[in-house]
Amino acid sequence: CCVGTKETAFISAVTAAGLVHSVTRLCSTGNMTECSCDVTLQHGGSASEGWHWGGCSDDIHYGMAFSRKFLDVPLKNVTGKSGSGLVAMDLHNNEAGRQAVAKLMSVDCRCHGVSGSCAVKTCWKTMSSFEKIGRFLKDKYENSIQISDRLKKKLRRKEKSQRKIPIGKEDLLYVNKSPNYCVEDQKLGIPGTQGRECNRTSQGPDGCNLLCCGRGYNTHVVRHVERCECKFVWCCYVRCRRCETMTDVHTCK
Repeated sequence: CCVGTKETAFISAVTAAGLVHSVTRLCSTGNMTECSCDVTLQHGGSASEGWHWGGCSDDIHYGMAFSRKFLDVPLKNVTGKSGSGLVAMDLHNNEAGRQAVAKLMSVDCRCHGVSGSCAVKTCWKTMSSFEKIGRFLKDKYENSIQISDRLKKKLRRKEKSQRKIPIGKEDLLYVNKSPNYCVEDQKLGIPGTQGRECNRTSQGPDGCNLLCCGRGYNTHVVRHVERCECKFVWCCYVRCRRCETMTDVHTCK
């Protein structure tokens, strides 16, 4: 379903980024024999500015190489004219995910000195949390670029008036417009959102306004019966009350 859409671009990028993040973290924690910390930064730094590289910097280079070998090599082995354009796009989106991890690398430092002073700092490079990387890629998804479906060797924008604007290595690309996920389409395997439970007060993706696609929602009262205020009685059984609660449940029209 839905090949070459914004959603599949996002999935490709997140998968590639997740592989980089997981492998690199395993390297730093010593759980992989093929890699460890980033040794290229050892004994570096700026003594005059009062800091030096130390600790265990995340070896993102190994993680990036592993991700390319695992995800890109099988794609590059795909042959045939009809698939070459989509393959080039998938390779680009994979790399966009990896670049997101690299772009969001940060430097952490620890102070050393007498009485808590920061006379000298030890610094190391570390990856951002995957949540932050995911938010970055979600923004790229929201601003993804549609490219021409007549793909040859070079990826180019679909809009002719924008073709002089270069495509960035961190941009996500798609060929086909997304189907309407709001409406059920059994052929494409899309369940639609009719009947989905939603949160009336949320402004997020679970909120009724967004999830119900502007169709509105139905509200019905659901009765919950459960045991409550249970106490141990000597000897030897548990005595409980029977509690009932009424809650409003909202479902999309």
